[in-house]
Amino acid sequence: MQVIEQVSAIRAKVQELRCSGKTIGLVPTMGALHEGHLQLLRASAQQNDITICSIFVNPTQFNNPDDYKLYPRTQVQDVALLQAVACDYLFVPDVEEVYQQQTQLKFSFGALETVMEGAHRPGHFSGVATIVSKLFHYVQPHRAYFGQKDIQQVAIIRQLVDALSFDLELVCYPTVREASGLAMSSRNTRLSQEEREQAAHLYKALQLAKEQLLQGQPVVLVKAEVQRYLHEIKQVALEYFEVADAYTMQPVQDAHETQELALCLAANVGPVRLIDNMLMNLNERNTVTLGIAGTGVA
Repeated sequence: MQVIEQVSAIRAKVQELRCSGKTIGLVPTMGALHEGHLQLLRASAQQNDITICSIFVNPTQFNNPDDYKLYPRTQVQDVALLQAVACDYLFVPDVEEVYQQQTQLKFSFGALETVMEGAHRPGHFSGVATIVSKLFHYVQPHRAYFGQKDIQQVAIIRQLVDALSFDLELVCYPTVREASGLAMSSRNTRLSQEEREQAAHLYKALQLAKEQLLQGQPVVLVKAEVQRYLHEIKQVALEYFEVADAYTMQPVQDAHETQELALCLAANVGPVRLIDNMLMNLNERNTVTLGIAGTGVA
């Protein structure tokens, strides 16, 4: 695996690869890699000639300076993991390389950024769109890979790809979970063992909500039950729980407004903010599949 730090160098390498007819898969990350990332990397290796992983902790998407400062940075371990999954290139630019001057560009995604993560993290999705746009321009991938855990972010990036006519396929894979059900996340490394055990209740809350919706319980009562359940869990402070349309990410008051739902939540577990979600179909009692640029979210 070759490590590249300069934008000019990754551009030159990509031009060389594309001229030789190679297909390129990009897995954008902020490092502290885990099995969720490795799933995306394996998929890229199977579907493309070349796989490029980027590691960049992007300052413009953090609306909390302390969160940016404390975000785990584990490049030595990350390199070892990438070599084990046969990643071809690791792109690790520094902040000064990516943001040579303070960015003035702002993205707006309408209703998508007025709910859930957009409402609770002002400016977050504009920062995400900025760095993703830069990476797409630098790497020019044929396919880009993301995880379902950040489902609203995937919807934002899908809108970005459509609006700016990026010539690539957006691929999304299911959330990878620990044995307890806790969604794998780079931020999990900041949890104590006790906090990790408490955090597993986030997935249990989603399971509870799904079960009640399948039983025909009204959305307002399901939301109240999730709030009650998590209120009783030590060190867990729920920030939001929403029952949303799985495509638009807009909250629904009546689950039968759409058959395909996304159950989404965010909570602080101790000092760490975590998000999770679950997709469901009211008719078929199974996991919904969303078309993401010709590929699936399971």
